[in-house]
Amino acid sequence: MSMVKNNKFKLLAGPCVIESEEHVMFLAEALKCITEKFDVDFYFKASWDKANRTKATNYRGPGLQEGLRILEKAKTELGVRIVTDIHLPEQAEAVAQVADIIQIPAFLCRQTDLLYAAAKTGRTVNIKKGQFSSHEEMNNVVGKMEYFGCRDFMLCERGNCFGYHDLVVDMTGLVRLAQIGYPVIFDATHSVQVSGGGLNHGNSGNSAYVPYLAKAAVATGVLAGLFMEVHNDPSMALCDGSCMLRLDETEKLLSQIMRIRAVVME
Repeated sequence: MSMVKNNKFKLLAGPCVIESEEHVMFLAEALKCITEKFDVDFYFKASWDKANRTKATNYRGPGLQEGLRILEKAKTELGVRIVTDIHLPEQAEAVAQVADIIQIPAFLCRQTDLLYAAAKTGRTVNIKKGQFSSHEEMNNVVGKMEYFGCRDFMLCERGNCFGYHDLVVDMTGLVRLAQIGYPVIFDATHSVQVSGGGLNHGNSGNSAYVPYLAKAAVATGVLAGLFMEVHNDPSMALCDGSCMLRLDETEKLLSQIMRIRAVVME
């Protein structure tokens, strides 16, 4: 069955980047235990490379070969499904051997060759809407995917540029995305990001807003699922720690989200 046709609520969750094999295995197991308490489709998310870090000296990840080895271990030993990014067309085939969902980063959502490579893998594709794009402009992205013969994909909202550094989330935009006709995912953690002008010339954010945005988005009644980056100690995270949800807050938030969803789906 196509994953996007599965009506179960999806949760794409995990750390921003692979920090170590031990950390991935710990978080994947912890998140699996939490999500098994709820009627959700869980996919463990971690990036093997963060290709758009603000500074060249910032930690990017273990790289393709080692990163996929670690993700495959989590998949095999823990039985979790995997979502991870690609940044170049030539990465798609290798990533598709491990990932159940291939993710297109927001900055790259208009890259035709990247979309084509992802579409041809046969995997579900999660396409993040660019911070620079209107919701209606995503029709052009959808048109490309359909032209390439792919209809197993999702559209992911992660906020729009507001001024030079801030992002704003328009909840009506989720409805407008859903009207395009494909499942919509909301990225609750990157939506609190402050780009470029953040601390130490990197990305900063306010993770305190994550639960509010997540619950508001689910309350629209149009979501197929949520994307949330989660870490056991965000203050020590190697990437985007200021945006991530704490692991010990995840079960409570997920419980609230599922109750809200039950009400709006009545």
